[in-house]
Amino acid sequence: MAEAEVAAALRRFERRGVERPDLKRSAVGITLVPDPDGLIFLLTRRATTLRGHPGQWALPGGRAEPGESPGETARRELSEELGLTLGPDAELGLLDDYATRSGYVITPVVLWAGPSPLLVPNPDEVGELHRVPVALLDVAPRFLTIPESDQPVIQLPLFDRFVHAPTGAVLHQFAEVVLHGRATRVAHMEQPVFAWR
Repeated sequence: MAEAEVAAALRRFERRGVERPDLKRSAVGITLVPDPDGLIFLLTRRATTLRGHPGQWALPGGRAEPGESPGETARRELSEELGLTLGPDAELGLLDDYATRSGYVITPVVLWAGPSPLLVPNPDEVGELHRVPVALLDVAPRFLTIPESDQPVIQLPLFDRFVHAPTGAVLHQFAEVVLHGRATRVAHMEQPVFAWR
């Protein structure tokens, strides 16, 4: 899939924001890299030494600084976590905001990194870095019910295990919007209880 195709799919998508002034603003980057075997994206496991959500699957990202746009936040965090600096022209579009149980509104930003980017993971933040084929996202998620919520917990199969919301929800929407042209909504999808803090 080419950069122009991804950008066109995102332009057709009518994203939904979340207005929650009680929550902190943040952004994550779905960073796409063209590869001879097909398009890939960058996925990390958070360092186990981190105070918040240690060891969890995550897209590069974090809390917005005052005055930052979602794209600026996602690109700054990508640079801090993986040593990859991208300009504003790398921003292809946005997906729906996702409000987390831990007090954030996440705006997913789709970024185009170009071929063979030099990546230098920051060990203070990143425990593992994975280059994941986008094709692996073209899979049906699993939904669970839990007594603590009326909403379904989403689990996205990846690496013979499951990636939960918010990352699993964001990646599921990306696949639906970009690979299939479907405006599937995920903001209602629940996180597992272990991620509520």
